[in-house]
Amino acid sequence: MTGYSIEEIIELAVQIEKSGYAFYDHALKRKDLSHKAKELIEKLRDQEKQHEHFFKSLHGQEDIELLDHGPDQEIVNDYLRAIINYRIFNNTDAAVKKVLEANNELDIIIDAIDFEKDTLLFFQGIKDIMKDSRSKEILEKIIKEEISHILWLSLYRDKISA
Repeated sequence: MTGYSIEEIIELAVQIEKSGYAFYDHALKRKDLSHKAKELIEKLRDQEKQHEHFFKSLHGQEDIELLDHGPDQEIVNDYLRAIINYRIFNNTDAAVKKVLEANNELDIIIDAIDFEKDTLLFFQGIKDIMKDSRSKEILEKIIKEEISHILWLSLYRDKISA
């Protein structure tokens, strides 16, 4: 099985962030969201844009060596492929469709949690094969933000579903 190139992995990360941004941006247009939900979703949307800019900044960097083509490369590629093929938002259209199909605020929050979990798994897989320490450090920060997104959304879900 062939592996992903550096540029393909970066582009997948950019697309994931664009899908998240589209989901949150369209969710903000809904009339049935509470003020608290809108504040949370707006914050998450803005962070998706920041993450997208980081990944775009990696394109074309000649000195960056992201992938370690070691003995586990095939397993890592299979892992990334599984996450990519089965993630909740395969593209921005799928993300917007999820917003439109949501029945209420709780559905939006649940879909957002699922998206953030998918994103976390993907970024963790990338981090595990990164060699460039500067990029790895930034990605670790993004992973921590993704974890905080899941926690914020989960706490909010528990609050509104109680």
